[in-house]
Amino acid sequence: MVLDLIVYCYLLCFFVFAGVGGRFVDAATVVNVGALLDLESVGGKASLASIELAVEDFYAAHGDFASRVVVHARDSKADDVSAASAAIDLLKNVQVQAIVGPPTSAQAAFIAGLGSRTRVPILSFSATSPTVSPARAPFFVRTALNDASQVGAVAAAAALFAWREAVPVYEDSDYGSGVIPSLVDALQSVAGARVPYRSAVPPGATDARIAAELYKLMLMETRVFVVHMAPELASRLFIMARELGMMSEGHAWIVTDGVAAALDALAPNAIAAMQGVVGVRPHVPPSRKLVDFAARFAAKFPAPTVIQLWAYDTVTALAMAAEDAAVLRTPIEYFRTNDNDDAATDIGRLGVSRAGDALLAAILNTSFDGLSGRFRMVGGQLQATAFEVVNVVGKSYRQVGFWRPGQGLSKVLEGSGRSTGELRSVIWPGDTAAAPRGWEIPAAGRRLWIGVPVKHGFGEFVKVGTDPVTGRVSVTGYCIDVFDAVIRALPYAVLYEYVPFDDKHGEGTTCYDDLVYQVYLKNFDAVVGDTTIVANRSQYVDFTLPYTESGVAMVVPMRDKRSKSMWIFLKPLKEDLWIAAIALFVFTGFMIWAIEQEKLLRSLSKFALINWMLVAWLLEKNYNASLTSMMTVEQLQPTVSDVNELLKNGHYVGYQEGSFVINLLKSLHFDERKLKPYRTPDEYIEGLSRGSWNGGVAAIFDEIPYLKLFLSQHCDDYDMVGRIYKTGGFGFVFPRNSPLVADVSQAVLNVTEGDTIMEIERKWFGDQLSCSGQRSSLTSTTLDLQSFRGVFIITIAL
Repeated sequence: MVLDLIVYCYLLCFFVFAGVGGRFVDAATVVNVGALLDLESVGGKASLASIELAVEDFYAAHGDFASRVVVHARDSKADDVSAASAAIDLLKNVQVQAIVGPPTSAQAAFIAGLGSRTRVPILSFSATSPTVSPARAPFFVRTALNDASQVGAVAAAAALFAWREAVPVYEDSDYGSGVIPSLVDALQSVAGARVPYRSAVPPGATDARIAAELYKLMLMETRVFVVHMAPELASRLFIMARELGMMSEGHAWIVTDGVAAALDALAPNAIAAMQGVVGVRPHVPPSRKLVDFAARFAAKFPAPTVIQLWAYDTVTALAMAAEDAAVLRTPIEYFRTNDNDDAATDIGRLGVSRAGDALLAAILNTSFDGLSGRFRMVGGQLQATAFEVVNVVGKSYRQVGFWRPGQGLSKVLEGSGRSTGELRSVIWPGDTAAAPRGWEIPAAGRRLWIGVPVKHGFGEFVKVGTDPVTGRVSVTGYCIDVFDAVIRALPYAVLYEYVPFDDKHGEGTTCYDDLVYQVYLKNFDAVVGDTTIVANRSQYVDFTLPYTESGVAMVVPMRDKRSKSMWIFLKPLKEDLWIAAIALFVFTGFMIWAIEQEKLLRSLSKFALINWMLVAWLLEKNYNASLTSMMTVEQLQPTVSDVNELLKNGHYVGYQEGSFVINLLKSLHFDERKLKPYRTPDEYIEGLSRGSWNGGVAAIFDEIPYLKLFLSQHCDDYDMVGRIYKTGGFGFVFPRNSPLVADVSQAVLNVTEGDTIMEIERKWFGDQLSCSGQRSSLTSTTLDLQSFRGVFIITIAL
C-alpha cells in the first residue's frame, strides 16, 4: 500500500512538472504540412524518406520546441490532375499550413496558384523550371536552384573550348523547355555561339522517336549537344546515341544538373553509354552531417541525390520557421475555412490560412548550413554558390572543375581570387583528351554544293566550260585554284562539288548579288569565284578573309603628246638658242673674214674657227640627243584625269556586267542612262576606242585585279588613273555563322602568305608588270639659250 502511494506521488509530480514545462509532444503546437510526391517512383519514395529523416533529426535535436511539424504524404501519381486533387484534399480536409514537394514544374505551377489563393506557402525542392516563379506566385518558394542559374556554367564551357554552335536537346515539357531561352542567351552572350536547332524530345518518346531525332542531329554540322531532361529519358537517349555512333570522337555532350546530379543513381548500361560526357551540377560541400545522413539513407535507397538533400533542408527550414512563428505567438493552429454553400467547386470552398503570411516571412528569413550547403533564400529562391563540372569516365565520374557565378571556371574551388577560366583534363567521347572541334561535315550527308558564276569574260579568274571528252562541266580559273589550295590546307577533309549558277541562261554574266543570295536561301553551301566582299552582302552571308587586293579604279585611254609636225626638227632648241646660234655663226664668219684681210693675223682666224667648231659640236650633240628623245620616248597623257571630269562633262562610263560596281557608280551620282555594261577585255577596248561621243565610253570602272590583268596586255594605250575606291577584295561566301568560315579564313592566310599563291598567279596571269614599270619615265627637255650661255660668252670673248 505504501509502495503504491509512493509510485502515485512520483508520477503525479512528474506530470505536473512536465505540464508546467510544456515539453510534451501533445502540448506542442502541431503544424500540419502536406508532402506531395510521386510515391510510385523510386525518386519520390526516396524524397519521402529524406523528409521523414529530417523531421526525426530536427526534433531529436530540438525536443523542447513549442511547435512540431507533422507530415501528411500524398501521392501525385505522376499526373497533374492527381496532384491537383491531392493538393486540394490537403488544403480542404487536412488544412495544412504548408505543402512541400510538388514534384514537377507543371504541377507546381497550378498548386502555387492554390497557395496564393489560400495563403499557404508551397515549397518545392524539385520544380526547377524558370516557368514557375515566386515573382508571379508570391506564396511559391523554390528551395532548389533555378535551372537558369546553371546556364552560365554551360556557356563558360562552350567559350573555353571555342565552340561556335551548340544544339540543346531537351525534354519537351515545362521542365525541359523552361530553361531554353536562358540557355540560348547565355551561349550567345558568353560563348558567342549560335543555336542552329533545338531538339525537343517528348517525355514519353518511344525508342523510334528518339532515334529519329538523333538522325536529324547526325545530318547537321554541329557536334556540341546540351542535354536537359529527366534522368530516365536521358539514359535512353545516350544508349540510343551510342548505338548510332554519336558517342564517338568529335562529339561533345554536356548534361545539366537534372542528369549530372543523378549520375550515382543511373543504371550501369546508361553510364557505359555516357563515356566522355561532361556534366554541370550544384556543388555539395562535404560535412560530417552529410556522411551520417548518407549512411542512414543508404539502408533503404541508393546514394541520395541533391534532390533528396534539398528535401531534407526544406523540411528543416520549415520546422525552424514554424518555431519562429510560434515564438512570435502567431496562431499557427488557426485555419479559417470557407463555408460558402454557393461555391460550385472544392476550390471555391477552400479556406485561408491566417498564419500563412507569418510562416512565409519566417521561411524566407531562414538561413542555415544544410546538407546541400548554405540554405539562404533570395527573391523566394535558393541561391547558388558554386557548381561542379564532372566528367563521366569508366564506371563513374570525376570532378574536373568548378564554376561560380560572377567568377567563372576554375580547377579548384578554394580561394577567393579570380578564377583561371580552365578545367582539368577532360576525357571526351571516343576516349580522347583532344577537345572536339565542335562541328564536322556529316559523313552521312551530301557533298557541299559550291556555286560558281557563269561569265563570258576574264576567264583567267573563273571559267565554266564543258570537257570535250567526258561531256562533264569543268570549272577552272585563278579563284578555283585558290579555293582548292585552301581546302587542301584545312586540317580535315571537306568534300565538295562545283555547281555553275547561270541565272541569265547563257545570255549574259551571272548577277553576283543573286548568286550570293542563293547561299542565304540555302540553295548553295558556299560560293567560290571572283566575288567581292561588300557591306550589303555581309548582311545575310559570311565572307572569309580576302585572297586578293581590294579596290575599284578606272581605266582610260592614253593620248600621245608627240608632235607630228614637219618642223619637229626645230623642237630640240628653243627660239632664243636658234637665234643666238645663227648670230654667233654670222659673227664668227665676219670675224674670220676680217682677220683674213690682215696676213699677219691669220693664225687668230684659225683660233676663232676652232672655238666656233667647239660650239657647233656641243650644239650638234645635244641637238641629236634631244631630238632622238622626242622622237622615240613615249609622251602619253590620260584623256581623263578624275571622276569629277567625267561627271562635269557628262561622259558615258562602263563597268563589268554582273558586278556590284554599278551600285558604286550610282552612289557617285553617275546618270544610270550613261552606264554601259561590258563583258570581255575586247569589249573594253572597243568601248574605250570609240569614246564617249561615238557610242563608246570615256572610262571603264572595275576592280583592281581585273584592271591589272587588262593593263598587263594593253599597257601601251591605257592606264589606271584617279582615286581608288576601297572594297573588301575577293572572298569565299558561306552561310551566316558557318563554322567553316574561321577555319577557311585561317587557311586563306596560310595560302596567301606562302609560295602557293605566287605559283597560282604565275599560272593564270604570268609575270605581270605595272604600266609604270613597262613605260619609260624619261621625258625630253627642249634646249634653250641658258643651257649654252657659258659657251657663247667664252667663244665671243676669245
